[in-house]
Amino acid sequence: MSKPVIALFLALAGIFIIDQNIKTLFLEGYRFYSDCIDLTLVYNQGVAFSMFAFLKDWLKWLQLLLIAGVLIYVLRKGVSCYMVPTGILVGAGLSNVYDRFIHPGVVDYVYWHCGFNFAVFNFADVMIDVAVVMLLLLNLKPKWCERLLAR
Repeated sequence: MSKPVIALFLALAGIFIIDQNIKTLFLEGYRFYSDCIDLTLVYNQGVAFSMFAFLKDWLKWLQLLLIAGVLIYVLRKGVSCYMVPTGILVGAGLSNVYDRFIHPGVVDYVYWHCGFNFAVFNFADVMIDVAVVMLLLLNLKPKWCERLLAR
């Protein structure tokens, strides 16, 4: 197995483990409330902003299919600089889907309400956003990818 593929699976496992451990804190009762941010347990049965909650159990299977498609596509494409962001993306996505199999929904816990009410989210959601931005930048700036590969 090549070093970039190992890096993908290490990123995947790392994000999954970190996210599940943070979620365990909230499942065991941790709570924090402030004027701007509440840290409290919420089960999200949809995706972002609870969209597609009407799909119920089908949602987890559709998400698994999408995650598998992304993983297969990137592994077949074989571009080394995409491996770590893809590992982050897939690890975070699998962590959220895993929640759907063992809980009533995805375990969310960060509720921003300073100035405006925002969606409740979790560490995996943030990591998905980070990975998408990384992949977009690597696609929009191909020289960055070349520099990463030159190291």
